[in-house]
This record gives sequence, structure tokens and C-alpha cells, in this order.
Amino acid sequence: MSAATTRSRTPDRLCAEAVDLARTAAEEAAAPGVVGEHVDLVSEGDRVVTHFFECKELGYRGWRWAVTVARASRAKIVTLDEVVMLPGPDAVLAPEWVPWSERLRPGDLGPGDLLPTDADDDRLESGYAESGYDDRLAPGDSGDDEPEPQLADAEPDDADDAEDTPDLATPPARGTITAVADELGLRRARVLSRYGLHIAADRWEEAFGAQTPMAQAAPATCVSCGFLTPIGGSLGRAFGVCANEFSPADGRVVSLTYGCGGHSEAAVMPAPPRPAQPVVDETRVDPFPLRPAADSGSVPVGAGDEETAELGHS
Repeated sequence: MSAATTRSRTPDRLCAEAVDLARTAAEEAAAPGVVGEHVDLVSEGDRVVTHFFECKELGYRGWRWAVTVARASRAKIVTLDEVVMLPGPDAVLAPEWVPWSERLRPGDLGPGDLLPTDADDDRLESGYAESGYDDRLAPGDSGDDEPEPQLADAEPDDADDAEDTPDLATPPARGTITAVADELGLRRARVLSRYGLHIAADRWEEAFGAQTPMAQAAPATCVSCGFLTPIGGSLGRAFGVCANEFSPADGRVVSLTYGCGGHSEAAVMPAPPRPAQPVVDETRVDPFPLRPAADSGSVPVGAGDEETAELGHS
């Protein structure tokens, strides 16, 4: 450790004693009566010390006035360097700033709002890839040879960037990959990735799935309901759209295992049997004899009982 570093940790004596100079500077910069007691001082370097004073201004609880003083080498006069208000250890601070993309929640998008999607969004992937060649075959070509690339005139560098994004406004040339994708309904620059499909399915399953209280009390699932409207794609094997205006899921994507009381066949479905409630009659008293009846034994009472009584036969 160098000698300069050691000296910087020890406050300069003249700068440390300049408390009155620091207080006067703080009172000139602040409103009257808001500068409190001297609470601490910190050595900022060689012959540089910062004095901290309590701040009594409303709304700045825990903040402190920081006044930095310094003096030149071999000088006896301490001069003022800076006066600011800084938060202390117990200061009330605003929460840490969070980017808007992390603050956004479902339902925050309103009319006229634009939500740009990142180019590397994990929920999306490329819908199709351009080959960069002219895919059309001239009459008489067998298609065995590789198509030769078309040579274009030299253009500015920004033209290369424009080619990366498909021009959806201009109809594609017939026979190209873009034209085939357009005919098949696949002319989208990006589509849902496998990750995007999974998180969407989890979100819909949580809102209108088999584990919801409504589905647990439903007479049947949506897979047998006439109000279910099927959807296409791979998600159509597990989800559909509810078209029952009286259902809480009307117009929503529901799981095929979801259900509600508005099932189309709820009126004709047999109700599950319920056992009858036990009936206890509390108005009558059941007699319980203290001794068994004479004829309750396995051997009937006869004339020879008196003779066999001595042998212990009952």
C-alpha cells in the first residue's frame, strides 16, 4: 500500500475542523432551518474532506447535506469545493429503474400503442427462408441443374439490409419461394416457435383449464360441448374457442378439458346418483332390556332343565 493511499484515509486536520465553513455553505444552498446537526465526515483524498449534516426538509427523510472542503498543499486556508444533498443509509429512495419491456404486463397495451418485438425474441422463429436465387424454371429446363443466381446492379449497402425483410406490400414473382409461401398462407416473416407455443398453452391452461374451480364443478368437458369452436394448428388438438355467450369463457381460448355449467348437453345429462341422507328419529325411545329373555338361548326351556341344572347345563 502506497503512502498516498494511507494519507487519503486519514482526514486532513484543518479540513476536518472546518465545520462552521461547511455549515455556512449548506445553509446558503438550502432553505432556512433545514440544515441539522453535523453527523459525519469522510476523507475523499489528500486534503479533501466531506462534511455531512442532517437534512430536516420534509420529504427527504434520511438524506444529508454533503459539503466538500479542500485546501492546497502547504496552505492554511480551507476553501469550499461542493455542496450537494445525498441519500444516507436510511434515506427513502425511489425503486430501482426497470426497463419498460420488463414492466409491461398483459392488458397494458391500449389503442394506438405500439409494442415492438425484439429480433431475437424466443417466442418467434423465421416463417421461411429466402434462397437468394431465381427459383423459376425457363421452358425446356429439366430442373436438374442448379439455378444460376441473377446478377443485380451495384446498389448502396443499405439495400442489403432491406432485402432481409420481406416486402409484404409488393406481390411476389410467380414461381418463387415467396409466392409459394403466399399461396400456402405462410407468408409471415416470423411464426411461433416451440417455446412460444408452450408458454401460450401453459397460460391458457392456467386460465381455462381442467384444474380451475369452474371445470371441477362442470357436468362435462368442452370436448363434447356444441359451443366449442375448433382452432387450427397444433394447438387445435388441445384448445378451442368458446362461443357460448352465457359462459364465463365466451370468446376465450379454452382447453378441451375445461368445462362450465353452460355445456350444450347439460340438460340431458343424467344427474349422478346421491345417497339418501340418514334419518334419525329423536322423538321415540328404544327399549333395551337389562336381562336376556328366557327363550333367547340356543336350548329351549323344557321339563328336564331342572334335572340337568345341577350339571351346569343351561
